[in-house]
Amino acid sequence: MRHDLLSTIAGGLLVLEGAGMAVLVVMQAGAIFGGDTAAVDTAVALLVLMSIAAAGVVAFGVAAARGRSWGRSGGIVTQLLILAVAAGAATGAYAHPLLGLQLAIPAILTLVLLFAAVRRAAREADGSPDASS
Repeated sequence: MRHDLLSTIAGGLLVLEGAGMAVLVVMQAGAIFGGDTAAVDTAVALLVLMSIAAAGVVAFGVAAARGRSWGRSGGIVTQLLILAVAAGAATGAYAHPLLGLQLAIPAILTLVLLFAAVRRAAREADGSPDASS
């Protein structure tokens, strides 16, 4: 299977998102060990869930870069979840619109690239003559 640039870029962005989540895991671990948490059991649960999520997003990125459909599908779901978090951050009583925008822009870019990669993969699977363009 041929690797195309769209899949490689989308996969790379997913890997970067997973790496960003891993940085948050390290920061959370530092807060736990530094005693900067109100409820240690909740903080540990968040740490475990974020670790699993970060590993999953990195796996989606690697799979998407290799042209695997499950990586693109997982990446699309991840971007939709990030957009939901961005919308929540931008609205409400404790709104931070700039933070919401900072979350939304890379998610939208990655989502568009993933959809383009899905369309290209579908054209290649159908054997369309314009699949090489």
